[in-house]
Amino acid sequence: QMQLVESGGGLVQAGGSLRLSCAASGRTFSRSAMAWFRQAPEKEREFVAAISWSVGRTYYADSVKGRFTISRDNAKNTVYLQMNSLKPEDTAVYYCAARSVVRTQAYEYDYWGQGTQVTVSS
Repeated sequence: QMQLVESGGGLVQAGGSLRLSCAASGRTFSRSAMAWFRQAPEKEREFVAAISWSVGRTYYADSVKGRFTISRDNAKNTVYLQMNSLKPEDTAVYYCAARSVVRTQAYEYDYWGQGTQVTVSS
């Protein structure tokens, strides 16, 4: 089992920045691929970014590439999502997820956090 707790969400103006954190406990974090997904009202949950456990390879959705950066600190059992140049369309609940290897489909992830709200005003 693995427990994930997100933090860092909030309200920000367009063009601003936020950093989300996801603290993990339980299952070995250092050997888990970690990902961020988001879900806007009346929309499906979508992939945002992921990072592998082995070499820290990163993956991004086209919509956030160049603006968001995923990183991890295995000593702190924490994964981060640095979000810059935020746009109103980035508004969503952001979820942290974990599984053995990186995938980009939400249904393939075993563990989920409760989510943190990000709201970008225009």
